[in-house]
Amino acid sequence: MNLLATTTRRQCALATIWRRATEPQQQLLPRSFSSTAPARTDFTHAVIGAGVVGLATARALALADPSSTTLLLEQHAQPGTETSSRNSEVIHGGLYYGPDTLKTRLCIAGKKSLYAFCAQHGVPHARTGKWIVAQNDAERDALERLHAACKAFGDDVPTRWVPDREARALEPAVHAAPGGVLESPSTGIVDSHALMLALRGHFEDAGGTTALRARVVGVEPLGGDGREGWRLAVRDPASPESETATITASTLINSAGLGAAAIHNLIVGPSSPRRTRLYYAKGSYFSYASSTPRVARLVYPVTLPGMGGLGTHLTLDLAGRMRFGPDVEWVASADDLAVRGDERLPRALADIRRYLPGVEEAALAPDYAGIRPKLASEGAVGAGKGFVDFWIRKEDGYTGWVNLLGIESPGLTSCLAIGEEVVGLVYGRRAEGGG
Repeated sequence: MNLLATTTRRQCALATIWRRATEPQQQLLPRSFSSTAPARTDFTHAVIGAGVVGLATARALALADPSSTTLLLEQHAQPGTETSSRNSEVIHGGLYYGPDTLKTRLCIAGKKSLYAFCAQHGVPHARTGKWIVAQNDAERDALERLHAACKAFGDDVPTRWVPDREARALEPAVHAAPGGVLESPSTGIVDSHALMLALRGHFEDAGGTTALRARVVGVEPLGGDGREGWRLAVRDPASPESETATITASTLINSAGLGAAAIHNLIVGPSSPRRTRLYYAKGSYFSYASSTPRVARLVYPVTLPGMGGLGTHLTLDLAGRMRFGPDVEWVASADDLAVRGDERLPRALADIRRYLPGVEEAALAPDYAGIRPKLASEGAVGAGKGFVDFWIRKEDGYTGWVNLLGIESPGLTSCLAIGEEVVGLVYGRRAEGGG
């Protein structure tokens, strides 16, 4: 069944949510969260944020228990308009995040589930493979360490050295030091928009309700800690004079992406020492309008410890067109999405020419930018100095609150596995149909 072509989508306006919320409901608190009498609420689950991770999580919850009801709240007019649609659309291999981390475990599981899901449901994708290329002895040594770390994961994170003669034959335009090409054959690309459309179709076919233009402006844990459920105040951000709807749910999933810290702070309160913040790593991308040089796979520079991103790399879309990015620019606002080409392009061009010396400067143009939510200032993307793992957990001192913070790369790759992780926290088991 190709959900992209055949599923009829439903969405729920705030007025409809209001009517639903005032109808008598008999939703009971999921057993693994309940230590007191079950709460009666409008919905079993409320998921805040309909990016790719929120969509996958809502889908997993809806599939986990057919008797439950799940409400997915998104402040924008369409799902996935922030980080989920402003990235490289790469299915990551799981190379960078170190042993015993959520990022590694969920990236490996998510990669397998995502390839299977895309194949089963007609989501455009390709297993392109990726080369990481070293330009000097220090980078070659870093690649040696990366290759050794990946070998510890066995077949889950395959890598191989590409002999120089093979590298020149396959990609004559790509420059690397002798013995400096490491391949990740399980890396690929996916149409993130088609993926989100399919996830939403699954969620709504399972009985889930999507509320667009529904910004959460207040959160109250009922019973003091959520043991009696959660009351959400929801408003249409496009209509400042709009009525505020009040919704209750037994469990609350904070998957708000760039807004996740704001939701967290609404819950813990203005004077709590548990208040948090996000740091914004902006990445600018550049389109490429020439047909030469031609490259058939993804090409990444070596990621050195402490870097906030994986370096300005070469990615492909599903039509084979090249683009470059993202770089890293720390900004104060998640709304800072302008690509400052005069400022960013010269540095990006210098980085690109290290591994693709034949790139044509005149064919490069500023394209788009995305924001990665980091849990630490100057937070690194890879294992080592400055690395911060995903934050996915039931919050201590509360009942029924699962909190997702700092969900950046490899969040797209990991989305289905993150959904299963949340189901495990809520129900104590994995979701059925995770792929």
